[in-house]
Amino acid sequence: MLSLDDFQPVRLEDRDFFAGLYARYPQVHSDNTFANMACWNSYAHYSFAKVNDSVILASTIDGITRFRPPIGPRDRALMGDVIRLGNEVSDCTPMVLIDVPTAEWLKASFGPLDIVPDRDHFEYVYRAKDLAELPNGTYHSARRQLNKFKRNYSYTVESITSGNSNEVKEFLDQWCEWKQCEGDPVLEHEKDAVLFAIDYFVDLKLSGLLIRVDGKIGAMSIFERLNADTALVHFEKGLEDYEGVYKAINAETAAVLARDFEYVNRESDMGVAGLREAKMRYHPHHMVEVHTLRRQCIGEQCDDVRACSLSGTRVSPRW
Repeated sequence: MLSLDDFQPVRLEDRDFFAGLYARYPQVHSDNTFANMACWNSYAHYSFAKVNDSVILASTIDGITRFRPPIGPRDRALMGDVIRLGNEVSDCTPMVLIDVPTAEWLKASFGPLDIVPDRDHFEYVYRAKDLAELPNGTYHSARRQLNKFKRNYSYTVESITSGNSNEVKEFLDQWCEWKQCEGDPVLEHEKDAVLFAIDYFVDLKLSGLLIRVDGKIGAMSIFERLNADTALVHFEKGLEDYEGVYKAINAETAAVLARDFEYVNRESDMGVAGLREAKMRYHPHHMVEVHTLRRQCIGEQCDDVRACSLSGTRVSPRW
């Protein structure tokens, strides 16, 4: 029976293991990528358990552990075990980041479950060529702002390397001062995540670009391959001293990625209204939809997901 003792922390040394796993089971959502887990580990405390041919991921934030669906072949017994463990140790949302096919399989396998869309963590996927070229009409506003940036500033583009990594860190300090990271836990953790990415750039097999305006770094991006046809942009930061610099780093990054990928995943908006509006203005080709499994036991705490969800002889919980 699955327990928390079966889970081990995600460590940098586990990269090759996850690379092999994701070669067999390609991912479409950024949260499960190894680079994401490694960079955000000090915040989300990722762990994983190997069971038969499957891997279960978990994260623990503010003392609350939540699980992901097993990565591997469909296994009804294992899925039931994960939900049971979530029922025992988690809060009212024991499982998160459930893809659409798995959500449908869950409903078919376990009967009525409270599985709801998690719009805040839908990820935005764009055609790389569109982001790079900003065709007239659809992208008129973005193109106009980018052209204004090009007229107003003398800038160059270069790859992030060990040779400029210290400058990138100095740029991040400036960015954090402007964003007032101090006192904002989310921004502080985000800065830590970006710095980790820079410190372990080679180990994580990441790539990145930076834009220099009059010789100084004004924006940067960090990205990697997500799957066969999609690249993933993990981080994109700019100083708003330079109007339009975000449009520039977006377009320059997409131009590089369009050489090898059809799509670019630019992650979720996390429910931030302004960020959602900005991402929608770039006209996503499609969204990576995810769901959460919610639980609300009525009358008694159910300890057997199959009995709770399938038996009509006892009170059924709502997950």
